[in-house]
This record gives sequence, structure tokens and C-alpha cells, in this order.
Amino acid sequence: MDNLSASSKIAAHGMKAQATRLRVISENLANVNSTSEVPGGEPYRRKLLTFRNALDRQLEANTVKVKRIYDDKSELGVRYDPAHPAADANGYVLTPNVNPLIEMMDMREAQRSYEANMNVISTSRQMLAKTLELLR
Repeated sequence: MDNLSASSKIAAHGMKAQATRLRVISENLANVNSTSEVPGGEPYRRKLLTFRNALDRQLEANTVKVKRIYDDKSELGVRYDPAHPAADANGYVLTPNVNPLIEMMDMREAQRSYEANMNVISTSRQMLAKTLELLR
């Protein structure tokens, strides 16, 4: 397989992984204020993901894939709101462990990685077009 085509396919794998990351981040941001509706119940837990190298035998190269998506087990927040349906006997409500600032930074990093992979594909296409132009 030619190098330009292979680099485009490797970059496409990277774009797919970053798109999944953006979806997970979006879910976290959408649930930043989601609490339980039952007293003492757990609210939404932030989702995290990990990547892994995956050998693509057809490309004869390592590509990136999402390894797993899992719940962040870090400590949940607590807010005093005795009128809330999820308030415990002391009037405290558990809140999600989602920090919008961290999510926005992660989103920006994922966007930049996505764009970098898109630029690889664009550059590969331009180089291929120039090569074909020279061969004519």
C-alpha cells in the first residue's frame, strides 16, 4: 500500500478516536448538573476513556483505537439543598464529579488532535494530486 494512502487511513483512525472522545466530553458537559431524584442517590459520574495501539495488518502500521470508556471514581461533590428531592437526612445532595473547566480543556485538546489528523489527510490528498499532475 502506498504511503500517502496509508497515512490517510492512519489519520482517519485518529479522527474516529478523537470523535469518540468529543462525544464522551459532550456527555459529561451535558450532565454537569444532573443529580439523583431519590434521597441519597448517586448523581451522574464523569466518563473517561483510554486509547490503545492497534495493529492494522492491512496497513502494516499501528493505529489508535478507544480501549474503554469508564466512570471516573473520583469523589462526588456535595451541596446543601434540603428542598432537593435527592437530599439526604442532613439536607445534602451529591453532585456530579464533572468540572466544566477541565472538560473544556479536554475538548479543546481533542479538537486540536482531530484537526491535526484532518490536516494529515488534506496534505496527503494534495501531495497525491500533485504527483498525478507531474505524471501527466
